[in-house]
Amino acid sequence: MNANLARNFGVALLFSPVALAETAPPGGNGWLEDSTWSLLNRSVFDQRDYRHGGVNGGARNAYKPRRERNGKAEEWAYGLMGQFQSGFTQGVLGVGLDAHAYLGASLDSGGGRAGKARLLALDNEGHPKGEYSRGGAALKLRYADTVLTYGEQRVKTPVFSSSDSRLLPETATGVFLINQPVDSLRLVAGHFTESTDRNASSHDQGLVVNYSNAPKGNAFDLAGMVWNPSPGLRASLYSARYQDSWNQHYLGATLVRALDDRRSLSLDLNLYRTQDTGRALSGRIDNTTWSLLSRYSQGAHGLSLGWQQVNGDSPFDYVTRGAIFLANAVQLSDFNAPHERSWQARYDLDMSLYGAPGLQLSAAYVRGFGIDGSQVDPRGGYAYLGYGQGGKHWERDLEARYVVQSGKAKGAVFSLRHNAHRGNSAQAELDTDQFRLAVEYPLTGRL
Repeated sequence: MNANLARNFGVALLFSPVALAETAPPGGNGWLEDSTWSLLNRSVFDQRDYRHGGVNGGARNAYKPRRERNGKAEEWAYGLMGQFQSGFTQGVLGVGLDAHAYLGASLDSGGGRAGKARLLALDNEGHPKGEYSRGGAALKLRYADTVLTYGEQRVKTPVFSSSDSRLLPETATGVFLINQPVDSLRLVAGHFTESTDRNASSHDQGLVVNYSNAPKGNAFDLAGMVWNPSPGLRASLYSARYQDSWNQHYLGATLVRALDDRRSLSLDLNLYRTQDTGRALSGRIDNTTWSLLSRYSQGAHGLSLGWQQVNGDSPFDYVTRGAIFLANAVQLSDFNAPHERSWQARYDLDMSLYGAPGLQLSAAYVRGFGIDGSQVDPRGGYAYLGYGQGGKHWERDLEARYVVQSGKAKGAVFSLRHNAHRGNSAQAELDTDQFRLAVEYPLTGRL
């Protein structure tokens, strides 16, 4: 989809017959009366042991001579995230404002240990900064069933999504439009020129791309629809364009069926189709990647089985850190290498039924195989990854998560995670053991 198509789609939504309905939009209570604020305190300790040290650890400690690099990455940081969301002014055209301010501070790390966890911002020599901050705002307009937001914001779609998996969340700069003509259907469109990474303090680095090291495109456009006719069925369809790099289309569907009052079965499908476009900055891309995850729940127990497959000579790549809605994109690997196939087994346990409300335990194992990177475009953005033939790897993820249920600390979240990854030399991920402890304490209110 080209940029003009995305813009025309947004204009069509804004001035559609539905949006121009004769009835005035719901007025709400007003700009100030509907305003809310939130303040999230987060502390994260992330320790990673790269088993081959400086041999495969070149992505870290890059300012040091290779012989001085080590296999340890360790960062401990505190993040403070403030957010304000206004209501809309009264009248046919409602006006509102969303704003945010983020602060990240180092509690413990060093030049020999920082970089790979991406909790902290780094200086030009690779040393962690003592603190970093950023802020932004977005103007929003509401007309009938349509809301248009312009400025710096957080977005969540399968093709462009602001990640919040480190210390501070990712943000994006651009225009995003939502139109909901009926309760079961939502239409969206967007045009973005910037995505600010989770440990960044500046807003002028362009769009964040996960795997390609090629020159970046200057814009990202998307249009999509989400259909939710019943609580047990949800489907979505998106089309997106990363300028001079690739066109990407997405189909997703989730089906949940209750078997009785204690048992349920669900299926989750995600499919991406990506092809190079324009100047093809990242090289030749002709990639179809999909995953299917099934889950059986009975009381406190949940068992999931998943399959994921990449068909193409390039890895599955995406813009922004969170725009990968694939089942086997887990903690340390996305299992997205050329021609890779992978399966997953996962078990979840809700301890509330055993006298520990708020405590959840999970264990997952993913194994990938069949990687063949021999046909990766040698002049494209993925040749540096060094894929071979016969690549295989596995990952094991264990997590305990507890949410305080009452008292002054109600809503506080404690998460303890251990992840391990191992693979052969024909795949691109590092052999890693990760230990991660995170604590969150949210505060919310109304003006």
